[in-house]
This record gives sequence, structure tokens and C-alpha cells, in this order.
Amino acid sequence: MTEETKLTHDTPHNAAQTSEESPTTPEPQAAADVMPSLEEMLRIAEQKAAEHHDAWLRAKAEAENVRRRAQEEVAKAGKFASERFAASMLPVKDSLEAALGTPNQTLETLRQGVELTLRQLENAFESANVRPIDPQGEKFDPHLHQAVGMIESDAEPNTVVQVLQKGYLLHERVLRPALVMVAKPKSEPASTEGGEQSASS
Repeated sequence: MTEETKLTHDTPHNAAQTSEESPTTPEPQAAADVMPSLEEMLRIAEQKAAEHHDAWLRAKAEAENVRRRAQEEVAKAGKFASERFAASMLPVKDSLEAALGTPNQTLETLRQGVELTLRQLENAFESANVRPIDPQGEKFDPHLHQAVGMIESDAEPNTVVQVLQKGYLLHERVLRPALVMVAKPKSEPASTEGGEQSASS
């Protein structure tokens, strides 16, 4: 075998060995396919920002609508707060006008008309949660009663013994305190022992 033939047979082996010793490197295009481009990332961020801004605008508009509706309800409540009570007072006025417009009334008829009107007024008060304060015989309460004076009485001190004028509550708020007289202990009679001794001397 000549030297040229030997070189010819060794060439494929050397080529295979060279191929094994040189591993294939990954192409840069594969990494580029995995990560989005800077332009794409910017576009996605701008889209999300626009969506968040739109949601914020809708929430702000809804909150403004709720606030405006609440203000309108408060204004209506203040304007028409007495509507129900005023409506319940109309029959009372009608009864008074009817009583004044009836000629030749007897005292008994007039009394019956006044009693009917009073019941209508009490019903109107009850529907509006207006309750009377009539503390006869109760312990004096400065939150509900206004003492006009004190009178001697056998009742326990600071007990209401006379109601001069009823008070009234609206729910739990005092519209007017009751004007009352309050009991105080009776004064002890003056001793006459000293006078008897002077007379005997």
C-alpha cells in the first residue's frame, strides 16, 4: 500500500472524529422566539394601563353618581320631613272648622266635638312618635321635668306631686319638659315649751 492510499483511508475517520469533538451550538433565533420583543412588551404594558385607567374612570363616575343620589335623598328628606305629620293634622283642622261653622250648638255637642278633635290630635301625635310626659307621682327627673317650685307634702321628697303642664317626647328627644311641682318635707311645728315656762314664771 502506498502512502497516498493510506492517507485516503484515514480521511473519513478523522472527519468523524472532528465532528464528534465539535458539538452543535444553539442558534440565536431560538432564544429570540421565547422572549417578546421590547416593542411587544411596551405595547402590552400600554394596553394594561389603558384598561386600568378606564376601570378607574368608571369607578369614579359610579361613586359620583352615588354621592349625588345621596345628596338628593337628604335634600328631599329635609324638605318633606313634616309631610306625614302635616297630613295627619288636616283632619284636626277640618274638625275645628266644622265645629266653628255649626250654628246653635249646645254645650254638650260642643264638648263632644272637642273630644273628637282631641282624639284625632292624639292619633296624629302617635303616628309621628310624639309621646306625652305626664310624671304625676314619679321621681323628679331633670332631663324630662322642669320644676317650677316645691310644696310640702307627705310624699317622698323630690317626687312630682303636681303636673302644671305636660311635656312631650319625639322618639327619645325632649320636645318640651313637663312643668311640675316637687314635694319637700313638711316643716316641723315650732316648740311651745319655752313659752309655757315664761308664762309660769
